[in-house]
Amino acid sequence: MKLRRKGAKSQPTARHRRKRPSIEALLAERGVIVAVLISSGVPQRDRDDVAQDILLGAWRSVKRGMYRPDPAQDARKALRAWLYGIAWRKTGHYLGSAWVRRAVLHAQPLGRLREPVGIDLHAQIEAREVLEALADLPDWQREALLSVDDPESLVAYARRRGMKPGTAASRLRIAREALALRLRRRR
Repeated sequence: MKLRRKGAKSQPTARHRRKRPSIEALLAERGVIVAVLISSGVPQRDRDDVAQDILLGAWRSVKRGMYRPDPAQDARKALRAWLYGIAWRKTGHYLGSAWVRRAVLHAQPLGRLREPVGIDLHAQIEAREVLEALADLPDWQREALLSVDDPESLVAYARRRGMKPGTAASRLRIAREALALRLRRRR
């Protein structure tokens, strides 16, 4: 026996026919959108971006056939009311987003840091020495050392190369010892 559904028996049908205003008609009512943005407290720096999102959302809704104004109502008033609702909802989403709630703008953001930014000169020299020593190694040792940085395991690396995992581990150990020896000689 099939249980009866609670609530509506079927989806409610739209009361009015679809209308498709042009993009120019939407752009002509941009003042309504900007008024909603200002009254909602959207900062000046973000108003153009949010207004663009609202217009794109409205245009997509028009293309999907979601704009169904009452024929008895003035066409311009209906469009303005519909755009107001979209702008109000999109502005609420924007103001509630984590990016807006946590953004801290500062004229000199690097001046707020406690430590100097960037790698110091000594670390750059050491990194260059390591890279030169790595370049001097034979190909199989360099490949074994670089395989450590791959997301795959050493066993998967060995299988891909057609060798036993013990052999791959031994080659990695030999390559590390050779790199350490070359670095000791350079210093």
